[in-house]
This record gives sequence, C-alpha cells and structure tokens, in this order.
Amino acid sequence: MDKTRAGIQSVEVGYALLEALARARGPLMLRDLAAAASMSAAKAHRYLVSFQRLGLVSQDTASARYDLGPAALRMGLAAITRLDAVKLARERLPALMPQIGHTLALAVWGNHGPTIVHWEESPEAVTVNLRLGDVMPLLSSATGRCFAAHVSREAIAPLLRAELARARQLGRTDLPRTQAELKALLDDVRSRGLARVVDTLLPGVAGFCAPVFDFDGHLVLGIVAMGSIATFDTDWNGAVATPLGQAARQLSHELGHAD
Repeated sequence: MDKTRAGIQSVEVGYALLEALARARGPLMLRDLAAAASMSAAKAHRYLVSFQRLGLVSQDTASARYDLGPAALRMGLAAITRLDAVKLARERLPALMPQIGHTLALAVWGNHGPTIVHWEESPEAVTVNLRLGDVMPLLSSATGRCFAAHVSREAIAPLLRAELARARQLGRTDLPRTQAELKALLDDVRSRGLARVVDTLLPGVAGFCAPVFDFDGHLVLGIVAMGSIATFDTDWNGAVATPLGQAARQLSHELGHAD
C-alpha cells in the first residue's frame, strides 16, 4: 500500500462493529454483533471493551446487549448539523450533467410548495419558462409529484385538493382528478423511486425527479432532469432515469439515509 495512504488496520476492523450497530434495529447480543461484523465473539469483545471506555458503545447491564453509546450520538449529531444537502447536491451536478445530457435542477420544499433553488442548463438545453424560486405544481410536474409522494400528507392536503379540483374543472385527462387516481399515481412514484411527466407541465418537455432523503427518512430535496421529448429518454430504466436515481440514492446515503 502507498505509504501516504497507509492507515491503522485495527481501527478499520473495529469499525465493522460500529457499522453493524448502526444498521441494526436495536441492541445486539455479543454473538449476533460479532456475526454481523464477520469476526469471532472473542475478537469482537476486545474491541467492544475499548469502545465502551471511549463511550462509542454501551452495554445494558440487565440484558448484556450492546448498542451505540453517547460519544457515537454526539459525533452523529455534529455531522448532521454540518451537512448542507443543497450544497452537496450542487457539487455533484457538474459530474452528473455529462451522463444525462439535459438540464438539471434542485428543488426543496418551500413555504408554498416545491421550489426550484438551483438550475444548471445543458449546452443543448430546451427553452423553458422556469426561473429560480418558481414553485412547481404538485400534479403536473415531476418535481411536484415527487414531493407529493414523500412529504407529509397533512402538509400538502390543501394544495392537493385545490389542484385536483382544478384538474376536474379543466377536464385534464392526463392528470389525476379523484383521490383514488391520486393515490395510484403517488403509490407508483414511491414504488419506482422516481417521478416522471411527459408533455404534461410544458408542451414538448419531459422530466424526471429523484428524491433525496436525510438520516431520518425525510425528503430534503429533489434532483430534477428536464429536456425536449425529441431527445429525452423517458424510459424508467433509461439513460436519464438510471444515473439520476443513482445520484439521488448516493446523496441520500451520504446524508445518513439507510435504504
């Protein structure tokens, strides 16, 4: 190994125990924790003694089960407070642009709904009448559908009712007009992990929006790709959807979200 990259192997080995505890749904017995970290119980115990002294791990005296300790909590909270999801996402868009080849944007939940906060045009960008700060409709935009599928229903219920009523009033057959149709649409968004519109918000324009979640499973932003129907791959597993979804999942992982 390159000397400049040399580390302490025992630290890396011991980390497997902390990672196993972080992934577990609750405290673990020694044998189960050791198995999850792919090491013997005797070896795991030696690491756990040191981790307990540092406060990274705690052990319940009654059940003898191990869990993450107060020092691990403090470090986790410190890391969370320093995360800036939009900043992290913006840093990734330049590398994502060549893969997708279409305009990319970032949206967050604002006071009035999903709001565009960053816009990065492709050299072959389709002309769209959208600006930073624009609030996207919940039913006719990929961004809106993504947020509608993952934001608390109580927070968006009035907006959804208003848009459903407007869709009925306009006779829009390409939009959900009943609660049953809305449920089917949002269930589909959640199951696919992406929202899509084709010629729905803007004539001749298609778009995808991929959700990014934080450590607590809350939607923090959406990564949007948009382009002309003539060149935009609208397939759910196509050249746009696949890298977009991968980028969103990777960013979610970096924000502490566990799939």
